[in-house]
Amino acid sequence: MPSQEPPRRRVPGPARPRNAAGRSARPRPAARPEPRRRPPSAAPRGRTPRSRSGRPLRLGSPRPRLRLVSLALTLVMIAFVVRLLQVQAVDANAYAAKAEKNRYLSYTVAAERGEITDRGGIALATSVDAYDITADPKMFTPEDSKAPDAPQQAAALLAPILGVDAAELTKKLSKPKSRYTVLARRQTPQVWTQIKDLKSVFAEKAQKDKAAGGPGANVLAGVFQESTTKRVYPNGGLAAGILGYVNADGKGAGGLESQLDKELAGEDGTIKYAQSGGRRVPTAGTKEVPAVAGSDIELTIDRDIQWAAQKAISDQVAKSKADRGYVVVQNTRTGEVLAMANAPGFDPNDLSQADAASLGNAALQDVYEPGSTSKVMSMAAVLEEGVATPGTHVTVPNRLHRGDRLFKDDIDHPTWYLTLNGVLAKSSNIGTILATGQLGKTQAESNKVLYDYLRKFGIGSPTGLGYPGETAGILAKPQDWSTSQQYTIPFGQGLSLNAMQAASIYSTIANGGVRVAPSLVRGTKGADGRFTPAEAPEQTRVVSEKTAKTLATMLESVVGDEEGTGTKAKIPGYRVAGKTGTANRVDPVRGGYHGYTASFAGFAPADNPQITVYCAIQNPTKGSYFGGQICGPIYKQVMEFALKTLQTAPSGSEPARLPVSFKPGE
Repeated sequence: MPSQEPPRRRVPGPARPRNAAGRSARPRPAARPEPRRRPPSAAPRGRTPRSRSGRPLRLGSPRPRLRLVSLALTLVMIAFVVRLLQVQAVDANAYAAKAEKNRYLSYTVAAERGEITDRGGIALATSVDAYDITADPKMFTPEDSKAPDAPQQAAALLAPILGVDAAELTKKLSKPKSRYTVLARRQTPQVWTQIKDLKSVFAEKAQKDKAAGGPGANVLAGVFQESTTKRVYPNGGLAAGILGYVNADGKGAGGLESQLDKELAGEDGTIKYAQSGGRRVPTAGTKEVPAVAGSDIELTIDRDIQWAAQKAISDQVAKSKADRGYVVVQNTRTGEVLAMANAPGFDPNDLSQADAASLGNAALQDVYEPGSTSKVMSMAAVLEEGVATPGTHVTVPNRLHRGDRLFKDDIDHPTWYLTLNGVLAKSSNIGTILATGQLGKTQAESNKVLYDYLRKFGIGSPTGLGYPGETAGILAKPQDWSTSQQYTIPFGQGLSLNAMQAASIYSTIANGGVRVAPSLVRGTKGADGRFTPAEAPEQTRVVSEKTAKTLATMLESVVGDEEGTGTKAKIPGYRVAGKTGTANRVDPVRGGYHGYTASFAGFAPADNPQITVYCAIQNPTKGSYFGGQICGPIYKQVMEFALKTLQTAPSGSEPARLPVSFKPGE
């Protein structure tokens, strides 16, 4: 049975508006807006968000957090600003300097050391290319070298080449924190070539080993070189006492190398360039201050005469088994030193083989009592003061009592009847004491007069060469002379000098009584090639020309007269003036008199003096110890060579032949 729906009930509502036809008009549905999409988590509108527990949630205000973030950012910005102000304003210079230091590397460019030549321009000391052998110790660590004992292996390979102890090299190479060390300085190109060849062998071996899967160890990869120069002396030990030597740093350490180091060394330069990561930055530019080469020094020395003098004295010192000896050759008119030889000497190319006692210049640094060669000054005083002449008679007993001593000559003899010329020719001590005793009314006055002349001749004063370690000699003031010194000083005992001073005495007589200070340097040649002559030496008149000529004639009797003590110094064709000397020697070790100093001094030609030669030998122990016997021949040998080398004309006249003795009653 069909179901019946209940009748619908109409609910009264507002009347619908009707249109013109009288029908009611239906309202059109309005456009419905799309509903807003809410996030799933958002609560429906009108509902309060709740937590899982059911409690309502309240959202916090974001403003406090924004304030904290803003404050933090402000503080950070303030810190940056303060730091920038510190870097760019307060400490700007310091940081700039650090940056410059880290970015730029600076290397010193060594200046080329000047040459030392003889008077003819022949090199006596010069510089050649050399290498400093260096290493990077970090490259010898096991990590870099791929060898656990790289320092030891490298040291064993390099030690025989460099001539350095292997243990020392190992120590230098075992400093991993260091990036630089010097293994050996100023090695020859041949040494570096050996090392370079060895490096190539090990590098090739390492490459092959690495290609085969090995570690590729190379124990010499960290060895390098730096270009420099080395001082060499082409003539070996010739003139070594004059030249001196340089030390391991290339600085003058002895002789003229030390005295003239500033002129010879020049001025080092620098090269500064940018680097990054250990590599040079070519686009950053280079700042270079070029080095200025040192000046060349031209000496007064004649190489050939120096050689002759050195050979003569070396041979005689060896023959006499003496401690040492010296020869000085001087131009009598200019004071220029033509030779200054010492024996024994040394080779400045190899100081390791040199005796420390021979490293100096003994001709200027040794001080000793000259003996009878000093009598020429006593005779000069006697002649200049006019108390005697060459012909004055002097009766010479075998012994002479003065003060608290009894004086004698070198040989026993009967009473000699000598002229003043004969006293000098026979080198009589007693005759010299008697002659100088006439210089004053009292002995004290005589002492004072003699002292003044000795000082004029340069005794007790530097020679003027300014040589390092030079001695001025020893001459006490006359009031301090002991009783014995009053009588020994006139014949050369009780005062001391050096060989250069002794030669200068005779050059003064040869130069007409004018002392010209000796010189070793003729001039210098700078980097511009311009030669600058040395300053003219100081000149001082000591005695009159008349006295000097008289003395020269008297000195001829020493060599030319049969009764003279210097006959072994005769030179055919030339008139020779000279004087022998044999002095008791003060032993520097024992502190008392022991042994003798033998010497000979003179000049030639006597009628037109050009050259002075002085020779001395200390403590000859074999053969004769008399100056005329062992130094006379050296004088002759060196003087003959010098006269020929300088092409000096032979004498054109005969000597005056002054009398040596007289007969009693005449």
